[in-house]
Amino acid sequence: MQIAKVRGTVVSTQKDPSLQGTKFLLLQFVDEAGNLRPDYEVAADSVGAGVDEWVLVSRGSAARQLSGTERRPLDALVVAIIDTVSVDNALLYSKREAYR
Repeated sequence: MQIAKVRGTVVSTQKDPSLQGTKFLLLQFVDEAGNLRPDYEVAADSVGAGVDEWVLVSRGSAARQLSGTERRPLDALVVAIIDTVSVDNALLYSKREAYR
C-alpha cells in the first residue's frame, strides 16, 4: 500500500458496466517526509474519501481482493482514510490538525 493525498475527482459518464456507481479519485502520492511527490494516479474509492484527505491506496492485483471488486478492471483502490501518520515517534500527519 501507499500513502496519497486526494487532489480531486474524476467523472466518467461512459465506462465499463462493471464500474457503474464507482467513484474515482485523483491521487497524488506522499513521500516518507510527508511531501507531495510529482506522480498522480486515478483510483476507485471504497471508503468515501474526500478532497485533501490522506488515504491508503492498494495497487495492482491487491486492488481486486476486496469483496465486489474481483471482476472489476481496477488497478488502484482507496482502502482507508488516514487519521495519523507517525515516523520515528514524530507526528508526520494528523487529520485533526489538517482541518484546523
